[in-house]
Amino acid sequence: MKEQDHDRLLRIKTEGIREWQHQSAHYNRYEATPYEALATLFDEYECRPTDRFVDFGCGKGRFPFYVHHHLHASVTGVEMSGQLYQEAMDNVTKYMERAKPSRASLQFECCLAEEYKIDLAENRFYFFNPFSISIFQKVVSNILLSVDSHPRPVDIILYYSTVDYIQYLETNTLFELLKEVKIPGMYEQNENERFLIFRYTL
Repeated sequence: MKEQDHDRLLRIKTEGIREWQHQSAHYNRYEATPYEALATLFDEYECRPTDRFVDFGCGKGRFPFYVHHHLHASVTGVEMSGQLYQEAMDNVTKYMERAKPSRASLQFECCLAEEYKIDLAENRFYFFNPFSISIFQKVVSNILLSVDSHPRPVDIILYYSTVDYIQYLETNTLFELLKEVKIPGMYEQNENERFLIFRYTL
């Protein structure tokens, strides 16, 4: 299924790349995770409807909508750009017109990733290379503080990850690499086309 066809299925608009007018060294451009990559990830990565996801730097919300629709799991998208947040909220309106009733929640927060308050039930955290290593470190620290308050296994899912992210998790935290998921037909051309799943266990 083509990108625009999957968007049409979900009644959302998430295509395109958005460069920031005032480019920051800390925040990367908006680009949605390919649907093909998401399908591969969730074919190989086991999730339950009771899992609760957070997508940091969610943009227009493709990952949250995909998780809510296909996995029937609760998900929160966190986005600092007011413009992208509004586009995500416009997508919510359209998506909900045909979405089947579900116990799973779908919500979006407009705030800086490092200021997002981790819910004690959230356990799956997704990053598509959204920002600098310094911000990533702050977010991971917030995740670990929430684990201290409410002990539970948590996963960090990296797509197109930087060496800095990987090295930080491996050398400065107790997260361990659980799984690598390569995207067939894409990884062969670009070794960044993969997901790395790190797990923190009690």
